[in-house]
Amino acid sequence: MNTVTEIFGMNVFDDAVMKERLPEETYNQLQRTTRDGRHLDSAVADVVAAAMKDWAIEKGATHYTHWFQPMTGITAEKHDSFIFPAGDGKIIMEFSGKELIRGEPDASSFPNGGIRATFEARGYTAWDPNSFAFIKDNVLCIPTAFCSYTGEALDKKTPLLRSMEAISRQTKRILKLFGTEDTVVRTTVGAEQEYFLIDKEVYDRRKDIIFTGRTLFGAKPPKGQEMDDHYFGAIKPRVKAFMSELDEELWKLGILAKTEHNEAAPAQHELAPVFSTTNIAADHNQLTMELLQKVAKRHGMVCLLHEKPFKGVNGSGKHNNWSLSTDSGINLLNPGETPFENAQFLLFLCAVLKAVDDYQDLLRICVASAGNDHRLGAHEAPPAIVSVYLGDELTDILSAIENDEAYDNKEREIMKVGVHTLPRFPKDTTDRNRTSPFAFTGNKFEFRMLGSSASISDANVVINTTVAEELRQFADYLETSNEDFETSLHNLIKKVISEHKRIIFNGNGYDEAWVREAEKRGLLNLVSTPDCAPCLVDRKNIDLFAKHKVYNETELNSRLEIMLENYCKLINIEALTMVSMVKSEILPAVSKYSHELTIRSLDKRALTKTVNVDYETETAKRICELEGNAYDAVCRLDKALCNSDIADSEKKARFFRDTVFATMEELRGYIDELETVTASEYWPYPTYGDILFSIR
Repeated sequence: MNTVTEIFGMNVFDDAVMKERLPEETYNQLQRTTRDGRHLDSAVADVVAAAMKDWAIEKGATHYTHWFQPMTGITAEKHDSFIFPAGDGKIIMEFSGKELIRGEPDASSFPNGGIRATFEARGYTAWDPNSFAFIKDNVLCIPTAFCSYTGEALDKKTPLLRSMEAISRQTKRILKLFGTEDTVVRTTVGAEQEYFLIDKEVYDRRKDIIFTGRTLFGAKPPKGQEMDDHYFGAIKPRVKAFMSELDEELWKLGILAKTEHNEAAPAQHELAPVFSTTNIAADHNQLTMELLQKVAKRHGMVCLLHEKPFKGVNGSGKHNNWSLSTDSGINLLNPGETPFENAQFLLFLCAVLKAVDDYQDLLRICVASAGNDHRLGAHEAPPAIVSVYLGDELTDILSAIENDEAYDNKEREIMKVGVHTLPRFPKDTTDRNRTSPFAFTGNKFEFRMLGSSASISDANVVINTTVAEELRQFADYLETSNEDFETSLHNLIKKVISEHKRIIFNGNGYDEAWVREAEKRGLLNLVSTPDCAPCLVDRKNIDLFAKHKVYNETELNSRLEIMLENYCKLINIEALTMVSMVKSEILPAVSKYSHELTIRSLDKRALTKTVNVDYETETAKRICELEGNAYDAVCRLDKALCNSDIADSEKKARFFRDTVFATMEELRGYIDELETVTASEYWPYPTYGDILFSIR
């Protein structure tokens, strides 16, 4: 049996493999390219391509693909074999530097928000040498960016790489003021991934999950997550076997899968990796989602990545743990033992606070989707109101700075757990707030609003760019100030705290009082995707992204169009699925059952007039009432869909939210109650109890 150290990264053309297989000068040139952002020489690309091809063939690969991340939210690949005709009916295996560097997928067949017309098909993929190539299913996968013929980004990776360059550029200006020069700065991310596992046999009997990824109907089961017995509970053998194979597949691809456990809801689980550079973390998270679904099928299960597959229990999120580090390993968000004396840390902390406050709308937009709208605001998911949790110590430090007061440096309290044989350990200076959208957790910020199925690229583009903008403003001020550096720095930090302290909230994000308090503070409460999406093209946001060369105005408008279009399409699919399920299976089933109850009551009465037929008559009456209401609602839903062809994207999205989705919720109420009064042998679908507890 191979050990973890033997299999880790075995399918990755990583730095160690390149060092072994490339000539020293080629290796050094490639390193300079990735480190300094230089143009890759074609001669170097030819040598790298040949070595990459030989390595891949030795591993069993026959094809290669430019692996990219279009605006569908998932990955895309087109496979080309290495074969090349050699004459006399023979072939040789070839792979050139040109093929490594560039590919040409069809740019008009992917979501593009109007950037490319159908007849304007040409697009390009370009190798990202900062992300290692890897082998998946006997195919050499080359991570690439994807852009249109006219140069606009059509993917998630290109803006992410641009944003990483932007924040690195501005961070280096700040570090230079503190006496640190000639360093490489990278944002790093660890993306915790939540998901559900259900039995495939049950999945195959639920049309709603098959078509939409979530249950459109389902009455609350007798038992859900009330007993808290699933969270961190013993992992069931079938799930453990799945997790073991998943770990092995991830490790082979160099993905640092670290933590796995049962989550709070029945059938829900979580996987967390070690931090990686942000663009690599984004690649790895896409691979993780793909492998979650692929490995689950091998074990007779289905992995659900929808943000809210089941009403009334926890939804699934993706916690984006974000930090900022230098190549020498210094975490710029590490407060140290005495954060009140760490001016550099406090300045970077203030940059994040100001970024979150100034660009609340962008942080809400970058996690917006029809699926995530169901999740935000309950069951351990943060609310739609963006705020920052700092904990008591940092909040007190910032308050002392704002008021020019001395900070009382309290020694860290030693935790005593009441059992003499157990070790004592220092108490953390900050608690964890599971209701906070953006929480400081020791040496990083945890952005908890992302949905389970989302690409982490969108969120990190926003975090990187907004923090870069605040650092730019800080650097401009500090570089030109007439006062000495320490005075300027103190005044800047004090000013930022005073002007942006409204974004700090350490309390319960679910409390209705917080909604009222947030409104008083002037914070945004963008509840749904149609509420927040149009803010993407506000002038301040267009100017922000253009200034840092992350998105141009055309690219932002295209993303708004795609976001609204996807919102409408998804709800349209859900509504059509509802109509089909209700008309073709649910109403016929309950009608048949009510008819049987009526016949049974008449048969009993024929036997004797004194017999009690309350169950039959009352149940049949209630079913008939609910059946009529459901039929009326499904007809109105059908009519609403016929009226949904609206040209204006924003108006169309609001129509789907206010009319189509509202009618869907009304219809669901009737159907869910019908499930509770219909005999199980008549109900056409597995219930929540059947689904959530299907893996034993």
